[in-house]
Amino acid sequence: MNEIRVLGVLVESRTEAAQKVQEILTKYGCSIRTRLGLHTLDMPDCSSCGLIILELTGNQDECIRLENELWALDGVKVRKMVF
Repeated sequence: MNEIRVLGVLVESRTEAAQKVQEILTKYGCSIRTRLGLHTLDMPDCSSCGLIILELTGNQDECIRLENELWALDGVKVRKMVF
């Protein structure tokens, strides 16, 4: 892959979607070069939403499949940057 592909994944309801998101990220783990998770710590509990930044590598078709599987989840929004 000659391009740099970055995905922003907003998980709007972590309690409902986090497990499905994690399963997809594990499935495509070899295509993820960098993963950064961000969420607000609202005391006494964590925030109900979170943001994951992914830098992808490898086969472009597999990266597109990863993106599409994340898009298919309720409560998950995906934004992409390609350089």
